[in-house]
Amino acid sequence: MAPVDTPQRTSELLRVATAGSVDDGKSTLIGRLLLETGQILEDQYEAVERASKERGDGYVNLALLTDGLRAEREQGITIDVAYRYFQTAQRKFILADTPGHEQYTRNMVTGASTADVALVLVDARKGVVEQSRRHAHIASLLRIPHVVVCVNKMDLVGFDEAVFDAVAAEFPGAHAIPLSALNGDNVTERSQSTPYYTGPPLLELLEELEPAPDRDDTAFRFPVQWVIRPMSDEHHDYRGYAGQVAGGTVRPGDEVVLLPGGARTRVEAIDTLDGELDEAYYPLSVTLRLEGEHDVSRGALIAAADSLPEVVRELEATVCWMAQAPLRPGARLRIKHATQTVAAKVESIDRRLDVNSGEHEDAAELALNDIGRVRLKLAAALAADPYSENRATGSFILVDDSTNDTVGAGMVA
Repeated sequence: MAPVDTPQRTSELLRVATAGSVDDGKSTLIGRLLLETGQILEDQYEAVERASKERGDGYVNLALLTDGLRAEREQGITIDVAYRYFQTAQRKFILADTPGHEQYTRNMVTGASTADVALVLVDARKGVVEQSRRHAHIASLLRIPHVVVCVNKMDLVGFDEAVFDAVAAEFPGAHAIPLSALNGDNVTERSQSTPYYTGPPLLELLEELEPAPDRDDTAFRFPVQWVIRPMSDEHHDYRGYAGQVAGGTVRPGDEVVLLPGGARTRVEAIDTLDGELDEAYYPLSVTLRLEGEHDVSRGALIAAADSLPEVVRELEATVCWMAQAPLRPGARLRIKHATQTVAAKVESIDRRLDVNSGEHEDAAELALNDIGRVRLKLAAALAADPYSENRATGSFILVDDSTNDTVGAGMVA
């Protein structure tokens, strides 16, 4: 069968996560972006106008476009991660609207884990508060490539340049923008109220920022999700390994290693429903055929022979704890890494991160929303990369065996 055309790579998609403290205007900013990019239908806008009048807001409360849960509308807070989609002529966006409350720090970690950009909102009246610093540290921990500090509600401080400068100075290296999400200043159009700001408005900046480096620039990684053996008369000899490319590029003839076993072979063909491909790269879902016969099942990792991940039975990782009951040494959990699940035991908790200061401290346990360095002993070998090299093969979740609840998220050190 002749190979079909390989799908074109695209960098037009940008993943954005909001972060910040309570009542700093995240939902209003998102509502403004949706409105200004034409994503809101006329009847939706009219419904928000009516709801705003009923609430006695005195203005069109764009936050109502995004605070969709009834509990959120009643309390005026965001309590869960919600994903919004919008686009311009230049780019498509996926925006994770994360909660501002400290008790929902774990939700912020979840929403920002795949982001290319973190928008850290700061209420100009309050300045930088602990939660602002907390979210900035988490963005750094998650290695989000770009941090944009949105100094919001500048209209309530008379667009004071000194107020803006004081906030911007606390985030060296980040791009800071003075704006008013309520009125639209510097959101999609440059505001005449901030002549001291010479940068682009927020939307223009988001259109220009480069997304995270393509994973096809990293070593080839392919977690096996499914082994395909049709066993029909026509295809009785077929054996393929289906999954999603988690990094790098692979072509027929490339030498690969099957982990954790270590067997070496070559890629015979790359199959899709439309036919064979000349190459596959992140994030394509394909089926690989390999030369020879091999004992490979779900959970195995097919990796580039010239750049292998480490195969380990012990793991040192940064863990965000997401359960009410604290994490203590000796705890037995399951770790889900890529497509593999193995039993794990907490050997030690080495230290905890003070996400307000960025400093580490000794700790005997991790409480809800704590982030710390943990050592895990595994019941079976895992092939893992450092999180700094590959988010997919360098991250995992922890699951409580008794409840099947997700209780932690980790990044391989």
